[in-house]
Amino acid sequence: MSKRVAILLSGGGSNMMTLVDSMTGDHPARPCFVGSNDPNAGGLAKAAAQGIPTGAVDHKPFGKDRGAFEDALRALIDAHAPDIVCLAGFMRVLTADFVQAYEGRMLNIHPSLLPKYKGLHTHARALEAGDAEAGCTVHEVTPLLDDGPILGQARVAVEAGDTPDTLAQRVLTQEHRLYPAVLRRFASGDRTPVIL
Repeated sequence: MSKRVAILLSGGGSNMMTLVDSMTGDHPARPCFVGSNDPNAGGLAKAAAQGIPTGAVDHKPFGKDRGAFEDALRALIDAHAPDIVCLAGFMRVLTADFVQAYEGRMLNIHPSLLPKYKGLHTHARALEAGDAEAGCTVHEVTPLLDDGPILGQARVAVEAGDTPDTLAQRVLTQEHRLYPAVLRRFASGDRTPVIL
């Protein structure tokens, strides 16, 4: 019986597409839903074109009431009964209540070598620090931002003349390799970290 995977995004959905494209053949999971906090997110159209059910809950009308937004989002997700929830560029900080509802089965990809550079502007921060390498991390989501058990990492050398944008492009290439590899392993019940 395949695991059911819901994917949440806020933008164009490049990581979502690599996950969807990987879930074929003998893969232990299949996509069941793609959701967003932005009804106009480009990733929703890409998922719909693949025949995957989609939906959105616009966070803006909820103002500062994160709980009400998350309740609406949870109702949308839970209607598809996912076994695993993957955050793929979902740009909302989630409350502890939301995270605990999917505890032990929600993954996130973050564009740094955690525990370094939690939060935003990770590539600029790595360059400012003079780091020799950067990369990305897939981790289990816990109530603390960009925290939780590490399930995989991929490293990228920082090159002379790198800007945040050039570094981000090379890291994104590794994200597209790492996240599908971690999801396959996680969906089969193996939490051993994937190191690329």
